[in-house]
Amino acid sequence: MSQERNLEENLLSQAAENTLFSQLDGAETIEVDVQTDLLKIIQGQADTVSLSGEGLEIQGVRIQEIEVQTDKIAINPLSAIFGQIELNQPVKTAARIILTEADINRALISDYIRSKIQSFDLNVDGEIVSLKPQKIQIYLPDNNKIKFNGTVVIHEKDNTRQIGFTAVVSPRTIDKPILMESFNCDQGEGISLDMIVSLMNKVKELVNLPYFEFDNTKFSLRNMEVKKGNMILLVEANVKQIPTL
Repeated sequence: MSQERNLEENLLSQAAENTLFSQLDGAETIEVDVQTDLLKIIQGQADTVSLSGEGLEIQGVRIQEIEVQTDKIAINPLSAIFGQIELNQPVKTAARIILTEADINRALISDYIRSKIQSFDLNVDGEIVSLKPQKIQIYLPDNNKIKFNGTVVIHEKDNTRQIGFTAVVSPRTIDKPILMESFNCDQGEGISLDMIVSLMNKVKELVNLPYFEFDNTKFSLRNMEVKKGNMILLVEANVKQIPTL
């Protein structure tokens, strides 16, 4: 963060920090740094906006650490003069996010996240099969390993059943995609090979999407680094409004 800021930068930075604090359920620290000057504000411009924070929490999702950097942005000059950063157009943003194993598992049971991942459909030999996650637990036992334990309800034609599973994957990096190392059913009747193939194709389709959209923000996951107990994400996003998490 910049150590020396002009009056306009201080006012906008403090206003953005106050707005963030008002929107969050909790935060240990937040610092916002707006790089601009009065002339640029009048012209509806700012060079960059940087954000860093620790222990940020909103809607049951906690982030251990976050660092965000934007490109040059176009802002509403009238709103900026009164201490608010309102974007006139989407801005490219890069973020580094650290999540702990406990944070991830707490997020997975939050109402907010559960509403986003309710169920998905697979095409298995021309028949649509619906999978609804019931309980998912994530472990980060070693570097570059993610372990999943969970239960899923499977809705097939004239049949509904529940299975438990354990899976181990290696995370996505700049050089390679997410790789499935093992998948085992440890509860219920198990699933057919055809369903496993359809599931793997669905996972491949999702991870190969050029971007995801979440609360009107388009983002792409550039790199995942897993250390024991922690996950570090490098994300690029197209943000329609600031502040946003």
